[in-house]
Amino acid sequence: MPSDIIKSTVEGLLNALGAKIDAITVSSDARTVVAIDSPDSAILVGPNGENLQALNTLARRLVEKAVDIGSQDRIQTSDVHSPAPNFLIDINGYHEARLEELRAAARLLAERARLFKHEVELPPASSYERLVVHELFADDPEIETVSEGEGKFRHIILRYKAPPEKDAIF
Repeated sequence: MPSDIIKSTVEGLLNALGAKIDAITVSSDARTVVAIDSPDSAILVGPNGENLQALNTLARRLVEKAVDIGSQDRIQTSDVHSPAPNFLIDINGYHEARLEELRAAARLLAERARLFKHEVELPPASSYERLVVHELFADDPEIETVSEGEGKFRHIILRYKAPPEKDAIF
């Protein structure tokens, strides 16, 4: 997906909201991230990142519409859809800091699960935050991650699993 469409759409959305923007940078590594520097970060992020989550949802819908309008050669049938835009808006590094806090908390709770040899629940998290935790423990031989719950109450459970026993040699 062209980053210029994402950047112009996000910039237009923020201007329509009356937000002051110091800089907008679009980086495309594993995931496209729209990093925004703004003195209005408290309003844009909102309590517990709720405004930022809504801003991300709205921006994705606007980019989706812009891409649909821009593609004139697309087949117009009800069962053909263009891929949903996959990008993330991060205001003044809030999202990355939140993910680091999440990783640290998950590591701490995983140690608790190892120590007491039982499962531990994390608080509800967004799908992307759950993905980050699943990836964090993907190669861990003692911790298994499972998502449970519905909607905004969906969360991860860290389960201790005993390492496989080694064959005894007599």
